[in-house]
Amino acid sequence: MFRIRNIDHIVLRVTDLRAMLAFYVDILGCSVEREKPGIGLYQLRAGGSLIDLVPVSEPLGRAGGAPPGREGRNLDHLCLHIEPFHPQALVRYLRARDIEPGPVETRYGATGNGPSLYIQDPEGNTVELKGSPPA
Repeated sequence: MFRIRNIDHIVLRVTDLRAMLAFYVDILGCSVEREKPGIGLYQLRAGGSLIDLVPVSEPLGRAGGAPPGREGRNLDHLCLHIEPFHPQALVRYLRARDIEPGPVETRYGATGNGPSLYIQDPEGNTVELKGSPPA
């Protein structure tokens, strides 16, 4: 038998690769790990996991059907465990980049109850930023 250890990667089909790279790299701090432009795959390192961006105008993205939009999204939300989680500093950081965060609330995740807030990426995907449970 096997057991799940963590999330390995998530794949987001995107319509504006440049805006999505700017959001995940410049704002959230992911790094570009690998690019395969011939098939349309851009892999970003997010801690121990990967976020794959697949433009819908390129081969891999076209294989998935219609592009994401108001009537059809790729997922409900993606949760990224971040450290440190300093609510006031995080909210200031996001607002300085024209991102309006939702309220900081205690939510349950893989490591238990901890503080989190929701934001939207440039294509409307919800991203939860979550801190560790209190010590």
